[in-house]
Amino acid sequence: MKHFFLACLLPAMLAAQNMQLTEQLGQTVLYGDIALSPDGAHIAWVQSTAATVSKQTYIRGTSENDSPALVNIEGDGERIDANPAWAPDSKTLALFSTAGEKDQKQLWTVQADASNPRKLTKLAGYAARPRWSHSGKQIAFLYIEGATGGGPLVAAPTTTGVVDTAVHNQRIAVLDVATGQVRQVSPPDLHIYDFDWSPDDKTFVTTGAPGPGDNNWWIAQIHLIDIAKGNATSIYKPTLQVAIPRWSPDGKSIAFIEGLMSDEGNYGGDLFTMAADGHSVVSRTRGRRSSVSSLFWQRPDRILATEVIGGGSAISELTLADNSMHTIWKSGESVHAFGNFPNFSISQDGKISAVGRSTYETPPEIWAGPIGEWRQLTRNNSSLSPTWGKSESLEWTSDKFGIQGWLLPPARLESGKKYPMVVLIHGGPSSATEPEWPASFGMSRAIIAALSARGYYVLLPNPRGSYGRGEDFTRANVKDFGGGDLRDILAGVDAALKKYPIDPARLGVFGWSYGGFMTMWTVTQTNRFRGAVAGAGIANWQSYYGQNLIDQWMIPFFGASVYDDPAVYEKSSPIRFIKKVKTPTLVIVGERDAECPVPQSYEFWHALRTLGVPTQLIIYPGEGHMFVKPENQSGRLDQTVAWFDKYLK
Repeated sequence: MKHFFLACLLPAMLAAQNMQLTEQLGQTVLYGDIALSPDGAHIAWVQSTAATVSKQTYIRGTSENDSPALVNIEGDGERIDANPAWAPDSKTLALFSTAGEKDQKQLWTVQADASNPRKLTKLAGYAARPRWSHSGKQIAFLYIEGATGGGPLVAAPTTTGVVDTAVHNQRIAVLDVATGQVRQVSPPDLHIYDFDWSPDDKTFVTTGAPGPGDNNWWIAQIHLIDIAKGNATSIYKPTLQVAIPRWSPDGKSIAFIEGLMSDEGNYGGDLFTMAADGHSVVSRTRGRRSSVSSLFWQRPDRILATEVIGGGSAISELTLADNSMHTIWKSGESVHAFGNFPNFSISQDGKISAVGRSTYETPPEIWAGPIGEWRQLTRNNSSLSPTWGKSESLEWTSDKFGIQGWLLPPARLESGKKYPMVVLIHGGPSSATEPEWPASFGMSRAIIAALSARGYYVLLPNPRGSYGRGEDFTRANVKDFGGGDLRDILAGVDAALKKYPIDPARLGVFGWSYGGFMTMWTVTQTNRFRGAVAGAGIANWQSYYGQNLIDQWMIPFFGASVYDDPAVYEKSSPIRFIKKVKTPTLVIVGERDAECPVPQSYEFWHALRTLGVPTQLIIYPGEGHMFVKPENQSGRLDQTVAWFDKYLK
């Protein structure tokens, strides 16, 4: 009777503990879209909490004695602000906001003291990334007229009847600030991903490709667009993926990042420069053991870049004259500008910067000052403290590679006792696990904290294929998904077992997206793990090619389409080895996931159930690749921790 009572009580206790944790993390104030004025005197950011949808813009001076001011835009209900951008004179801030409108973002301006809000547009469609012209008379932004946007992470629309072949390309729209007139200036047959004004305000440099946009980013080229005429000219066709094209201050050169990238918005690669006509292309960081994630021209002969190095970040200065790279600051944090979740901005002269800083142990706050000499300006999260273990960087060797990962121990350790460990494999694969307070990305990182708080070691490896050790390392899993990267991960497990009190008989594995594939793959290759949770995974690369909405991403990794080389897809498909699985596996996916569609999870679950392997499939209604609804985020956390408790404890 005692054991029966405990069996009934434990799930309720677990849910209560997880709820307490999610409530704690849900109170975290998050700072996004940080924008420093060109003169370095003011910072703007979009502020929210991890548990709410509302996002509002704040402005404050960079002096320690200044106080933040809320941009008070009138309107009913919650509002979502995004993309604050300063005018060249640092007196005016532009931003997008849904204030007064249910879902539609409009472009607003306010003064540097957050006063005098003014709505400039009457848009109908998706809009993002406003950028002022150098004259301050115009604002350009990305616009999909009459359609939604947001990328493949969001829930895909339902499709019935005859499939619509219409393509709604994202174009550059230009607003005349004085008159309010908006005109689209990029060609209608080109989907624009990023852009930059030339110093004379006559030309855009862009990354672009024919639509559909969600799929074709992987084949984007660098174009010049004549703003007056509206015509586009391709000046650079890359070998791999390109991102963040930026003009030099004198207009003679363009810098950009090129490398093997698996997700638009999650950038990493080598830093390149070329002449403004597309000639004289030079890789400035070839062989450097890092991945450049964003860049800023400071002078015609100087570029500032953020880098992923190992499992952390660095800010470095490139001098073009001698092609030398000098590291100014380096730390086990995540720092980058542009793309997804940017948290770094710098003044026009490079003397002042602003950054949102956090680690696994310290919640996010905004800091400002000279690079590496920042002063903390906000303290909204000062009452929060971790209820999980203190992270450590772990390094090991696998084949010819040095591998790095992060390890979180249980919140409380007892002498002489051994503990279970869960390996959490990141997505991508072109990405890296870097320390961040576990309350971002739709609370998906809360699973790390929950497992540590529940008495687990959590290993977060950065195997080959990750950012942080140079392009050769990032490309080392091409045509070898699940091969060398699994060896790297298992070597990391062995390194952790040697150093920490971990029970080798109680190992688990978990991942989302590419990490979900790696989880499915891992349990078909080894029986070392006693429990697994595969989130948004890929069971069969051959069928996946025809099911997902972003198949172009696969060509750089597999070398050809599935129709031209089916064997290279088959050899890395977990379903091919499904009869080897003995590990109890929970399978989770969003109902409207466009990146890793439901049939992949269903196929894997169906096979395990047929073979008598303990399994369960959970499909969360309405969710895409990134879960949005708080109840589904909490449900995913509860189900994941409960599964590992059942099979590892």
